Amino acid sequence: MTESSSPRLGRGRTTKPRSLKQHFMRRLLIVVPVFLLMFVIVRSGLLDTAYDRFTFNNLSWFDNTALVEHLRTVITNRGLSTLPRQCLVFVVNGDASVNTPDIDVLGRHGNNCPGTTPSADLLFKIRVNRAERVIQTDAGSSGVFHTLSP
Repeated sequence: MTESSSPRLGRGRTTKPRSLKQHFMRRLLIVVPVFLLMFVIVRSGLLDTAYDRFTFNNLSWFDNTALVEHLRTVITNRGLSTLPRQCLVFVVNGDASVNTPDIDVLGRHGNNCPGTTPSADLLFKIRVNRAERVIQTDAGSSGVFHTLSP
């Protein structure tokens, strides 16, 4: 091999190989910020919101399981409850054929949820008009329903 041609193509000069310490530090400079970014995205609820936007469509209004998951995201994003997503329990009064079901939202306590004694208290009620795709709630004003804006 001559002086002008180097073993690495595309480079005009030869460099000594990286040490194990340099290799490790370069990997850490990539992995640590990516991990922190993923942690912030998950904890802030952006991942749940993005998932809801991709999966909840016009037909999902008539599927109680999809509707409950959408409501779980809406309630936590709007700050209607301080409980975590997994501590919200929904009782749907009416099956998928009912066009305007009433849904009771219960807050679960104990068993990995805030609170010491296991219980489920009524937080508020939700009315859903499936045909018009409108969600109404009485959160903050018991018995007086107001529309949740999209």
